[in-house]
Amino acid sequence: MPADELLVTPEAVRLGRKARDKADAIDQCGQLLLELGAVEPGYLPAMHEREKSVSTYIGEGVAIPHGTNEARALVRRTALAVVQFPDGVDWDGSDVRLAIGIAADGEQHMGVLSALALTLGLPERAEALRTAEDVATVVELLRPIPENQTEDN
Repeated sequence: MPADELLVTPEAVRLGRKARDKADAIDQCGQLLLELGAVEPGYLPAMHEREKSVSTYIGEGVAIPHGTNEARALVRRTALAVVQFPDGVDWDGSDVRLAIGIAADGEQHMGVLSALALTLGLPERAEALRTAEDVATVVELLRPIPENQTEDN
């Protein structure tokens, strides 16, 4: 999936949420993916299984919970679910303020991850996402940056 195709819709964004812990934050991302019609219900437990094997914390206060390789069969369509936690969530010792749930099939999974890495690789963007106060700002900030451009171009 090219970076310019990775779009976040307003209905896929939840701001100002609270989570008791990492598991609750993952549940919120998974539930949103389910509400968006992107996954089958069995995808949610697979998100927890993935987290047990490999942390989805990527730095800059951001985690990208997603299912296991086997759970890709439960993906109906590629989608992102963005959940902001202004008070933070303990993610195995790291402070997560933004969790971006990912649903992608086998062909698109790596494309989604690399498009997110390009977008979130700029610390100022990650900071703006962690502190955004409206959905439109989040949608704009997660608009992909083409691979041949930077914020300065």
